[in-house]
Amino acid sequence: MINATLKELAALLAGKKISSVELTQQFLSRIATHNPDLNAFITVDEEASLKQARAADEMIARGEAQPLTGIPLAQKDIFCAQGWRTTCGSQMLHDFIAPYDAHVIEQFKHAGAINLGKTNMDEFAMGSSNETSYYGKVKNPWDRQAVPGGSSGGSAAAVAARLAPAASGTDTGGSIRQPAALCGITGLKPTYGVVSRYGMIAFASSLDQGGPMAKSAEDCALLLNVMAGFDARDSTSLEREKEDYTRGLDQPLAGLKIGLPKEFFAAGLSADVAQAVEAAIAEYRKLGAETVEISLPNSHLAIPVYYVLAPAEASSNLSRFDGVRYGYRAPEYGDLLDMYSKTRAQGFGAEVKRRIMIGTYVLSAGYYDAYYLKAQKLRRLIAQDFTEAFKQCDLIMGPTAPTTAFNLGEKSDDPVSMYLSDIYTIAVNLAGLPGMSVPCGFGADGRPVGLHLVGNYFSEARMLNAAHQYQQATDWHSRKPRLPGEE
Repeated sequence: MINATLKELAALLAGKKISSVELTQQFLSRIATHNPDLNAFITVDEEASLKQARAADEMIARGEAQPLTGIPLAQKDIFCAQGWRTTCGSQMLHDFIAPYDAHVIEQFKHAGAINLGKTNMDEFAMGSSNETSYYGKVKNPWDRQAVPGGSSGGSAAAVAARLAPAASGTDTGGSIRQPAALCGITGLKPTYGVVSRYGMIAFASSLDQGGPMAKSAEDCALLLNVMAGFDARDSTSLEREKEDYTRGLDQPLAGLKIGLPKEFFAAGLSADVAQAVEAAIAEYRKLGAETVEISLPNSHLAIPVYYVLAPAEASSNLSRFDGVRYGYRAPEYGDLLDMYSKTRAQGFGAEVKRRIMIGTYVLSAGYYDAYYLKAQKLRRLIAQDFTEAFKQCDLIMGPTAPTTAFNLGEKSDDPVSMYLSDIYTIAVNLAGLPGMSVPCGFGADGRPVGLHLVGNYFSEARMLNAAHQYQQATDWHSRKPRLPGEE
């Protein structure tokens, strides 16, 4: 049951082989057993989840079931969910109970899916290892000495460990795809604006995008069918016709042209990751795809550009957390300014403070033109590189991360080294393109490797087709880690 796909679970529910209450309870029991070790969930509300499951069983009995009705899903703790504690992995929101639902949560509710719990994450989505959370580090289910990646590390670990059939995540610079790669699952970041950001606590508004995390591409397609859609409450939400992302999954790959950026197979890529990625690309050739070498000449600028723009936006977005309206407030202070200072000093962790300070600096008088404005110009050049590349190919492929999962604590004192773990993913966010990671093997240390797929704007269905066909020919996505007490 825990290895079943979303389609298989839906069939079992429709055939009355299992009830949503029984299915939800099974995953809640796994969470109770394994979460104390993995720390993938921050909040679990068994009563609330089972209440939703009972309502889903009634929907199924009335013949009103949709593809995800009755299926329990984990939600990243960055999405507001009415009546649920929503912390964003920070002490600043430790006791915050969301008074409304994010658009993504609304969509899942309307589909009859069950909220299984809120998953751990890097504080305010700032991190690449899930070590900056106020609620402690998440462990990688494949090797509990390793990080799961971040910031959606809790969601990735929960799906990999089969504590949830699937989960939501958010991606600002690789925060769905990098943990998906490090935990051996499938994760997709849609085109910017396809999934509403309403009720998704903001980090960097021009980069943040919600997306699905699951065992397979087919599962991600089913999730994206629910998550995607126009929302008038989000000014960046795109008004487009709804599309069925499962429609082209079974199309053969003959004639697909895959671009291989020479910059992604150069220095910095570990040999074992390169070997797994090259084997995956060879499999695509067997499936009928053609490969061409392309260039993304400005890709080396992605990290410095990102770490000017993202902190600048974070500095602005996080100014709302001041101890006045909601969230943490320092227990002792002299005057209003002292309250602001102490609240933010005590409520935010080190990485969040670091990025707020960088962002405030690059936006300040005298530095705006030198840093922020220049970074915006370079962002345009990075996007133009992709535009030129897609004149030569349909999809771009390469490694998701330069190495397999690194050890817990290994890069905690070296922020620049930590930032480099997103070297292949950040440019996609800067350009607003869709990208996804699919499992494609294991490194020399036995930890998972991810293959990165990048598509042109609104080409999610084509990417999902390419990923699905690969997963039909391989079994990397169906492998699961062995947890304590399991054979």
